[in-house]
Amino acid sequence: MERRVFDASFKRMAIDLSCARGSVKEVADELGIDPSRLRKWRQKEGSPIRSTQGLSEEQKEIKRLQKELKEAQLERDILKKVLF
Repeated sequence: MERRVFDASFKRMAIDLSCARGSVKEVADELGIDPSRLRKWRQKEGSPIRSTQGLSEEQKEIKRLQKELKEAQLERDILKKVLF
């Protein structure tokens, strides 16, 4: 069995996508990688945790929409890499 090698940009996109979705297993399954590998990448990278405490409802909505946009962009970028 051949060992798969992932470049830094793929790892970064996978980490960002898992942070945006909040589910390592879901993203790992979607990308065809082992969830424990993605967890290790996240630990090594030191994924930031952002708090929404103290924000107005409008600011929370903006954060939520930014998160959705980032997730959609990451998915698009990953699919582009897979196709090309």
